[in-house]
Amino acid sequence: MKSITQDNIISTYRFYAPIYDRLFGAVLEPGRRALSETVCSLRPASILEMGVGTGLTLGRYPAAASVTGIDISPEMLEVARHRVAQLQRRDIRLQAMDAEALDFADGVFDCVTLPYVLSVTPNPDRLIAETRRVCRKGGSIVILNHFSGSHFWWLLERIVRPMADRVGFRSDFSYDEQILARDWQVASVRPVNFLGLSKLVAIRNV
Repeated sequence: MKSITQDNIISTYRFYAPIYDRLFGAVLEPGRRALSETVCSLRPASILEMGVGTGLTLGRYPAAASVTGIDISPEMLEVARHRVAQLQRRDIRLQAMDAEALDFADGVFDCVTLPYVLSVTPNPDRLIAETRRVCRKGGSIVILNHFSGSHFWWLLERIVRPMADRVGFRSDFSYDEQILARDWQVASVRPVNFLGLSKLVAIRNV
């Protein structure tokens, strides 16, 4: 995979922050809606969203749940804070944090969500290890991400591949390696977004 550094991420999303919702809001909306519906069906008491970005999903989680959103980009978090300010009587906390080195104890969240973040992080294995550590045993992990290999999207993946550090994500990202090769239980997987651009994967943390 093309390498991405933490500096790449911070600088790229500093640029994206003012325009992120306009660029990626509508086009990736079906996936976010499917993710929030999946989480609502699980009824978790506590939720951690990795890479919360501008907070587009926060208001759709179960109203009774305690929600924590983390991101490494201060600029993206600032947009999210303005969004959270409009959500009254909701238990939502935002923190600046590296998802590969979380400041949380083991097993403190019922559900951890990763919307469009797995192929953005410098070290996906480390992010997954931290995700599983802070998710309680038997809890839920919900991943929303693009995975390579689609016949329709192969040309775009090939064009974007050399520019991963500049566009902020990897296009060559294998579902088999990142999902199926791990010793967890995949509960469901389904294509979402235009022409199956992304997959929504629900996992039981066993």
